[in-house]
Amino acid sequence: MNSFSLKKNKIKNTGVEVTELSFGTSSLGSMPDTYGYEVSEERALETLSRFFEGPVNMLDTSRNYAMGESEKRIGSAIKKIGGWPKNFVLSTKIDRDMKTLVLDKKRTRESIEESLKTMSVDKVDLLFLHDPEYVKDINDIKKKDGAFDELFKLKEEGLTKAVGLAMGKIDIMFPMIKNWDFDVLINHNRYTLLNREANDMYDYAYSKNIAIINAAPYAGGVLAKGPSNFKKITYQDVSEEKLAPAREIEKICKNYNIEIGAAALQFSMRDKRITSTLCGVTSVQSIEKNLEWANLNIPNQFWYEILNLPYSSRDPEAERIYTPG
Repeated sequence: MNSFSLKKNKIKNTGVEVTELSFGTSSLGSMPDTYGYEVSEERALETLSRFFEGPVNMLDTSRNYAMGESEKRIGSAIKKIGGWPKNFVLSTKIDRDMKTLVLDKKRTRESIEESLKTMSVDKVDLLFLHDPEYVKDINDIKKKDGAFDELFKLKEEGLTKAVGLAMGKIDIMFPMIKNWDFDVLINHNRYTLLNREANDMYDYAYSKNIAIINAAPYAGGVLAKGPSNFKKITYQDVSEEKLAPAREIEKICKNYNIEIGAAALQFSMRDKRITSTLCGVTSVQSIEKNLEWANLNIPNQFWYEILNLPYSSRDPEAERIYTPG
């Protein structure tokens, strides 16, 4: 077990404090269509058992990750230890009905009730509205007495301490962040060594004291495994030409004998705007590896070279064929 500690950062004035590194569980429920591999229940429970040893204190899931299997496995792990432990932070998300794609006031209430029941808890610390870009009618979310109004009502009722928005597409997300008084946001794949599309939105959120959870710093795996071993970026097979920027990063990493994953993770963790960097974990080994990378001493000269590389500011998932499994 790693003995070093992680800094904790506040989420607005909600009383919630999260460690600068947090763990996500989308793949923990087993989502082979997205990630290309399966995760057994036994392995998932071993991973969760290791999470509860710390030092990372935040676990993030969603009603729809692996069609509910992620929350189900977390519920089993919580039961095993006799309830959600004090000083740990549980985060989940309000999700659309996967058959109808509706996400309205009624579905918002159903989603949180399903989550609480599945995980055997009576409340969560963080609650996000998830993936509005994929819903049947986005007006069901934004209109008066819609899903957003219901989300804030759930906070008033004490079912969560903090509310936020979790999604990818910046063009839809940024106006929502400006129009609603969120405590926190999660954005994924858009602030990495390869891509900075979220930069202006992060500037704005930071100026408004909205906590920023930056998810998927490894761009779907290529910045953890390296482009020599992994030929996808943000869950998509890519050409050699599109892999070239990752190869340039890999080259500098090799010159300094630094694992590419450590560079990708610390790129996010060293940004003062970012409250927590959210990484998916599916094994005890992946937890230990993330902790090792978070704790690695990386020289300033390395950052000088890496940060001078070109990067994209375009939507990294513009060509993604989305599958929820």
